[in-house]
Amino acid sequence: MHELNFDLKVDQIIARDVRYRREAYAFLREALDFTQKLLSRENQQKIRHITGQELLDGIRQFALKEYGPMAATVLEEWGVTSCPDFGEIVFNMVDVGLLARTEEDRREHFQNGYDFTTAFRKPFWPKDKQTGEKKEVAELN
Repeated sequence: MHELNFDLKVDQIIARDVRYRREAYAFLREALDFTQKLLSRENQQKIRHITGQELLDGIRQFALKEYGPMAATVLEEWGVTSCPDFGEIVFNMVDVGLLARTEEDRREHFQNGYDFTTAFRKPFWPKDKQTGEKKEVAELN
């Protein structure tokens, strides 16, 4: 899609919905491309419609790849704090014609995604904190 058209459409979205920053829409577009490439590799290069759950997984992988331990912080800065926010962004983009949808696509498909702490912060925690193990603390005498 032509960049100028994308920017104008995002301007339309932001004029009526101020919850998410412009960067969140650009990120989602890039994450969608990333997800489509991942899935086409798995499906012998066949491009197909992506489900909400597949997109959420692609978004998670793309955010970790792009932003590493800062992924959650970056997303939060853009107003994105949970998986339903991604659904809102997707459907905002659908409403202005930036994305297409099928009859089966619903905002609810983004409701039961992942917890942001588990998805974006936990992969960078020390091993003992990831597994819930507690280190023995020596008592001072």
